Amino acid sequence: MVLVQKKVSLIYAAVIFLAFMPFLSPVLALLIGLFFSLIGIKHENIAKYTSIALQASIVLMGFGMNLTQVISASKTGFFATAISVFFVLLSGILIGRVLKVDSKISLLIASGTAICGGSAIAAVAPVINAKNFQISFSLVVIFILNAIALIIFPSIGHYFNLSQETFGYWSAIAIHDTSSVVGAGATYGAKALEIATTVKLIRALWIIPLSISIAIFQKDKISSKIKIPWFIGIFIIAIIVAYLLPQWQDTYNHLHWLGNKGMVIALFLIGSNISIFEVKEAGVKSFILGVLLWILIGISSFLVLTYKF
Repeated sequence: MVLVQKKVSLIYAAVIFLAFMPFLSPVLALLIGLFFSLIGIKHENIAKYTSIALQASIVLMGFGMNLTQVISASKTGFFATAISVFFVLLSGILIGRVLKVDSKISLLIASGTAICGGSAIAAVAPVINAKNFQISFSLVVIFILNAIALIIFPSIGHYFNLSQETFGYWSAIAIHDTSSVVGAGATYGAKALEIATTVKLIRALWIIPLSISIAIFQKDKISSKIKIPWFIGIFIIAIIVAYLLPQWQDTYNHLHWLGNKGMVIALFLIGSNISIFEVKEAGVKSFILGVLLWILIGISSFLVLTYKF
């Protein structure tokens, strides 16, 4: 048994090493973890490090957020972003109840759709003590929809002859992850990329108030004490430090890169610690919830922005 676990440890170490390579994407890391779980390769003690990896990655990614760009873009993008965040969160909770989806999965999918995909899910998950299968299923939904959005959004924009400004706002609000927003914006044009990136940055900052708000309402049933997401406070400090000490920008870039790689490792660990039974427990209705929310925010934001511009 000891020998088997040593071999499993070596396999896990190899995957974690590969996580620092450019070809191992977050989606692929999650799928590898799921495959390991499916064929019975599971580390006995690795699960306890999943939450730490998620929280540390969020903190390190804070060093890559440019507060100056957020402030400059907030005059035009803040209110649209705020409305979309509250609208999607409320819709996600309500639709989740109608479909009788697990409440934590509903909140994770709604958070990922409303804010910034996998990063929002990673930030909210430890606050609500989400289980691995709840996190994993939510991430799978978000990743699939991200891939679809990256392909079809530029085509839709060209079909309706959207200006680069309108497309930039639309992609930043309606697409989940930053990487897909940047990819769609870059495909559409330089101006679209600039607007999409800055507005997306504003949207990503909603991780902070959302996590704190959830912590206030998620009280321990025994002690009734508020579970404070301390890593979010460190995340804020990271953003402020990067803003106040710009001379260390190269260091911040390295830390942000490390945070992205840490997220890849965390997704691998999440995938490797779930079971087929847990995936089935999440149910098809959870995926339907994600699709409905994505269509809802995509169509509503499109109509509002095309009417405005």
